[in-house]
Amino acid sequence: MMIERVLVVGATGNIGIAAVKGALRSGRQVLAVVRNQASADKLFKHVGSSEGIDIVEASVVSDTGIKTVVHQVKAGKLPPFQHVYTCVGGEYTDVPLKDITTDRLRKNMNMSFEANFFAYRDTIEYLQEQNHPNTMGQGPLFSMATAAARENEKTNVRVNEVYLMFRVEVDEAAAEHGVTSSSEFASVYEEILANPEIRGSRVRVATPADIKNLKWAKKF
Repeated sequence: MMIERVLVVGATGNIGIAAVKGALRSGRQVLAVVRNQASADKLFKHVGSSEGIDIVEASVVSDTGIKTVVHQVKAGKLPPFQHVYTCVGGEYTDVPLKDITTDRLRKNMNMSFEANFFAYRDTIEYLQEQNHPNTMGQGPLFSMATAAARENEKTNVRVNEVYLMFRVEVDEAAAEHGVTSSSEFASVYEEILANPEIRGSRVRVATPADIKNLKWAKKF
């Protein structure tokens, strides 16, 4: 039996760690995109092991980073993947909107929108080419997620948007700050992988209680 693998883009962030843990718990393996070896070490530390995780170094904010990863997969230099979870996020800030500079805005647009767009654009054809019921999950990018879900309504790829409304941090920081941990949030992606009915949907995680009682609704 083929072992499935999830490509995680944004793998070292709070949600990325959760996606990696969810994929591993579901019996799948992970191909994690990281900036460098230090980022890989950080990922292994937070997951608690390197078992089942392959690493590839690439810049997710570059318009060629994920494309290069896919090319390496097709060339047999990296293991194939059947699922994608993209969750590159911008910085957390308490700066009022009126005080955000244009440079800072563009930096965050690059991290929180462009990087996730690149991940979709450069993996979707690879996923569609496979004779496999693939999934692609991503963070709250409503307009993009809706368009992606519509485009894949009749393909083998089920695109879902995870709409998170509270703070999630890696386990050590979560314990310190009294917020939800990545290990707890991992259950969300684990259930999305397991449930083929979650397709073209917004998965709404409004409170920590929703992790154990997942709610979703079709986007159209």
